[in-house]
Amino acid sequence: MLDGVRVLELGTTITAPLAAVMLADLGADVIKIERPEGDPFRSFRGGAYSPHFVAFNRNKRSVVLDLTTEAGRARMHALLAKADVLIDNVRPNVLPRVGLDPAELHERFPRLIHCSITGFGASGPYRDRPAFDAVAQALSGVSSLFVDPADPDITGPTISDNVTGMYACSGILAALFERERTGSGRRLEINMLEASMAFIADAFAAITQLGLTLTQHSRVASSQSYAFSCADGKAVAVHLSSIEKFWTGLVDALEAPDIRDDPRFAARMDRVNRYLELRAALAERFRTRPRAYWIERLERADVPYASVNTVAEALDDPQVAALGTLFTMQHPTEGTITAVHAPLHVDGTRITPAVPPPTLGEHTNDALW
Repeated sequence: MLDGVRVLELGTTITAPLAAVMLADLGADVIKIERPEGDPFRSFRGGAYSPHFVAFNRNKRSVVLDLTTEAGRARMHALLAKADVLIDNVRPNVLPRVGLDPAELHERFPRLIHCSITGFGASGPYRDRPAFDAVAQALSGVSSLFVDPADPDITGPTISDNVTGMYACSGILAALFERERTGSGRRLEINMLEASMAFIADAFAAITQLGLTLTQHSRVASSQSYAFSCADGKAVAVHLSSIEKFWTGLVDALEAPDIRDDPRFAARMDRVNRYLELRAALAERFRTRPRAYWIERLERADVPYASVNTVAEALDDPQVAALGTLFTMQHPTEGTITAVHAPLHVDGTRITPAVPPPTLGEHTNDALW
């Protein structure tokens, strides 16, 4: 769908590479501009082709340019003359130093859509601070919805990085659509702090409208989401939402009329307000039988449930197999790469081209200039 759109990615780690790989999956020609030492994600686990790099850089070409040199900047401008989009995720003061001042780029390349991703924006007291995912999660309030303040511990996948890249891709697509009408490019700016806050808009609505500060249990209590360990040590998750039949289905599946008839849990808001008490009562029941037993009963009762899969178990899940979620790519020197398809189907068909992530500078000498 983006055939004919050329994107230059001046990005490292996740935010800009993710925005660019989403465009690449949609058919854009993405050229990754790397400094001589390459994207730091290349060597994140040693070597120069780590899983971290592979995850965010398929369907791209790699060109090495040293933008601190006159020759490097000249080649960059030659690429810009043929580009539709430039994505960067460097700190605000870096671009002018390497001949990429945003105002000058707009004047010289008026059709160019230039998206800059930063940690905290182009102004304010934190403007020049370095930023990574944990920093943005913490500052934005996202971490407070996961972390126990009595025993703080950073866990789980990147969130701020990923949502920032997704918001950036959304803005770029809108700018490309607008340019079809106007012929003019746009200067887009997005930062990890604001993207992270936008991602948890309901938490800010709760505090501004109700004076309610959400904690790590607020959302799961309201949505009635649980995870339970079974007799065999395997875990199962259920999500009841606000639909009463799912609650009655759960207690019936558990053969737990005592819990169903307990006045503490009679109404949905009782169950929300006494979430931890209810969780303890349900957990005791789940511990009496292995997971397969409970899965069969939950399935029969039409309760929203799932096994709590490890990543390895998710790879082998029968639904994942039925969807054909995984695919392989063959790189001429790096071998077979297994990846997760872009989750979008178009007219019933997968859209992802199967081009493996490039090695450092693999396409520097191609006729791109």
